[in-house]
Amino acid sequence: MKPILFLGAKSDIAKTTAELYAKKGYNLYLAGRQVNTELIDFSRKLTEKYGCNVELFELDILAFETHQIFFESLPNKPEGVLCFIGYLGDQKESELDFMESRKIIDTNFTGIISLLNIFANYFEDKKGGFIVGVSSVAGDRGRKSNYTYGSAKAALSTYLSGLRNRLSESNVTILTIKPGYVKTKMTDNMNLPSLLTVSPKYVSKRIYDLQQRKAEECYLPGYWYLIMALIKTIPEAIFKRLRL
Repeated sequence: MKPILFLGAKSDIAKTTAELYAKKGYNLYLAGRQVNTELIDFSRKLTEKYGCNVELFELDILAFETHQIFFESLPNKPEGVLCFIGYLGDQKESELDFMESRKIIDTNFTGIISLLNIFANYFEDKKGGFIVGVSSVAGDRGRKSNYTYGSAKAALSTYLSGLRNRLSESNVTILTIKPGYVKTKMTDNMNLPSLLTVSPKYVSKRIYDLQQRKAEECYLPGYWYLIMALIKTIPEAIFKRLRL
């Protein structure tokens, strides 16, 4: 069985999703920055527990010039790619320092596109494969609390939509995941509403099920579709006065 590639493999959701794929019998490529003891121990655990083959790869999503080299370094090209790369950043800092804005945008959009274009072309040529991109409900409408991050996620969702349409005749499936609040390291310092917050394991199970069904786009949990539909109907004159 060809391996599945996880980009941003150190994230909480990526790790729980990788474990689920390992449990289902898949071999894994785990890629991220500074692959260290954390991922080494994690990969060893998966191999011992599920008998799968796990390989680790260094990847800096901001080093665009290395992306083709990264692709060529994979000993066997994957049958699918799941992208969990994300950087929330600091909204206030991004308003004052363009370098923070650029880091947020390049991490959540430009760098991902640079790399996914390579895999999309490969899958198109071989007439098969899948890509799962984790976006966010934050991309559905600009909010003053995180509009730099949200704009990058909006761009990612649009890119994935266009890619899905482009590759629809090439037996390549593109799944866009839009999570709401998830309890992870990235949200540790946020006061999340408990009734609307889910675990990484919940998200991972849904991602696996949706990918196996060749779904195209999904809010997680599903009630976020209704929440964001309501938010998008609020007139701008009212919306700009809300503390969102």
